[in-house]
Amino acid sequence: MPLSEHEQRLLEEMERSLYQNDADFVAKVGGKRARPAYRSIVLGILLAVVGVIVLVVGVWFRQPLVGILGFIVMFAGVLLAIAPGKRVAVEPGTTETKGAKARGGHPGFMDRMNDRWDKRNDGGES
Repeated sequence: MPLSEHEQRLLEEMERSLYQNDADFVAKVGGKRARPAYRSIVLGILLAVVGVIVLVVGVWFRQPLVGILGFIVMFAGVLLAIAPGKRVAVEPGTTETKGAKARGGHPGFMDRMNDRWDKRNDGGES
């Protein structure tokens, strides 16, 4: 069921009020973006594969300590692969990340898309 025009205006007014009056909350909730750590993912997958191989070798030769060691290595690899990425801080009210600033101020594709989205939602005001 779509919102009426009056309800849409009220919702937009509430959103604007939230962004203006509670900038700290907005920055805390949406101010950080996780960047995947590809090196950790690849290393974790390799460790997990080595762990599985060591586990199978331990079972094959009926050596429980080798199997337990393989399981531990495999588990450590999985934990390393699924560890959260690095957080990139974003200043409240901006969509430019530190990575874009480090590249000489040239925003990336997602930064440009976020800027366009913000302009569209603000009605072209900026």
